[in-house]
Amino acid sequence: MARMYRKTGSLKNRFEKLDFILLIIMTAFAAVIIIPFINVIGVSFSSAKEYTTSSLLLFPSKPTLRNYAKLFEDGRIYIGYRTTIIFLLLGVPVSIFLTFSMAYGLSRHDLPGGKVIFFAVLFSMLFNGGIVPLYLLMRQLHLLNTIWSVILAGSINTFYLIVTRTYFQTIPQSLIESAKLDGASEWRILFQIIIPLSMPIIATIILFYSVDKWNEYYNAMIFIRNSKITPLQLILRSIVIDSQAIRDFSNAADLNNSAKLEFTEGIRMACVMVVMLPVMCVFPFLQKYFVKGMLIGAIKS
Repeated sequence: MARMYRKTGSLKNRFEKLDFILLIIMTAFAAVIIIPFINVIGVSFSSAKEYTTSSLLLFPSKPTLRNYAKLFEDGRIYIGYRTTIIFLLLGVPVSIFLTFSMAYGLSRHDLPGGKVIFFAVLFSMLFNGGIVPLYLLMRQLHLLNTIWSVILAGSINTFYLIVTRTYFQTIPQSLIESAKLDGASEWRILFQIIIPLSMPIIATIILFYSVDKWNEYYNAMIFIRNSKITPLQLILRSIVIDSQAIRDFSNAADLNNSAKLEFTEGIRMACVMVVMLPVMCVFPFLQKYFVKGMLIGAIKS
């Protein structure tokens, strides 16, 4: 018994040491992620004089809102917010409707040619025609330089469609058959039976599409030339480019230019925080649905 106790105690100590080592490694990884983020927050609230003393500012000694005030003095930021919010309000419902209606049809085993359509959708995820045919299509539809060109270009994500279809296939077919016997139409089955049973995947896909629309920049960069409907991400890009231009043409020996440079760096960090903050506020409320929806949607293929 004494020998067995010594072996058990040794094994317990070994696992405790292993856990301690893993804890150190995970703490190091967490620090690598968290410290730069805290530094961005610190620089956005710091002054130019304080930034010159140290490039790593976790906790500014004299926090200031001057950088945020200068940022919002630039009218471009309001244009970016307005356009991006329009992308969210119009783009997310359109994407959700198209994704869920098509996913419901592809999840039905009695759909004529359903497998062929599904493989065509899967093929489009692996191979696509590129941006040139899409640009020519938008020009032919007279949608260039409009918000609808961006919304329709990213209306359906193939991966989200496949995940939603997989989730719908986990719902018992007996419910659909019972509703059909009662005379329910396909749209009524979708909206009154399928969707109420699919809240985890709905929250997941809404979160995915919302983040996509919030971070939209590529399609807008291709299709939009009107400065009055520029999205927030491109506004951020233009501000960063302007800051970099000031940095390149500043003279390090000139104190006035140096102060302007450091102040510009604070505005850049403030711009990053303004863009990230809405997503950071929304994500915790949908995180539980996000995890559950992804796990359930990935079980069956």
